[in-house]
Amino acid sequence: MPLPSPSDSSTVIVTGASSGIGSELARELARRGHHVTLVARRADRLEALAGELGGAGADVRPCDLQDPEARAGLVAGLDRDVAGLCNNAGYGDHARLHEADLDWLLGMVRLNCEALLHLSGLVLPGMVERGSGAVLNVASLAALQPLPNMATYAATKAFVHALSEAVSAELQGTGVSVTSLCPGPVHTEFGERAGTGHLEQSSPELAFVGAEKVARDAVKAMGSGRRVVIPTLKWKATGVFGRHVPRSLLLPLAGRVR
Repeated sequence: MPLPSPSDSSTVIVTGASSGIGSELARELARRGHHVTLVARRADRLEALAGELGGAGADVRPCDLQDPEARAGLVAGLDRDVAGLCNNAGYGDHARLHEADLDWLLGMVRLNCEALLHLSGLVLPGMVERGSGAVLNVASLAALQPLPNMATYAATKAFVHALSEAVSAELQGTGVSVTSLCPGPVHTEFGERAGTGHLEQSSPELAFVGAEKVARDAVKAMGSGRRVVIPTLKWKATGVFGRHVPRSLLLPLAGRVR
């Protein structure tokens, strides 16, 4: 199995662990016996989660993942082998590009793409050398289609998804896997930060899936080495729609929906 069995000498890094899918990933991994390294900027939330999980089973590493030196220091400072990496940290936007805050968008690219690439590149050599390990990259259904008014966010997630699939193929036969997780709408703090809270409030509850369900499916996929996981049939259907509907039809529809 690509994600090794829990060990006293190993850990699973979870970025963006202070809330939402990230905190649920940490809970699911801890429930399965894994030591977790909790990474985010908000130390108080990480400390609270670590206390919930049991102090010996979790390390707290506050880190600004947009800073390359901080990322390198995070990995270099670990005293355990990295059995798994959950690249979950990220944020979104809701604005037309010509009206958007460019600093916000550039920061999004640094966090959603650059940080994920950097952390993966730092831990994968050790995993390959040991012959086991699993990387989970949190993409999105947005990765499978362009989204007007969320163009940069969808583009960053398309990068995450394409990178994950390609590196997964590169790692065949090494005992190491990369999984792209493509969730749809989940009730988290994402919408508040991205400026899409009003859209979530007006969306049917049927569109949403709990973060706990997403985390369970994701960790299960890490254990089996799946290349792509899209939780629930309704999200799978949405993914197929986004991939195969002609862009001349999809783009106007997506713009109206968003």
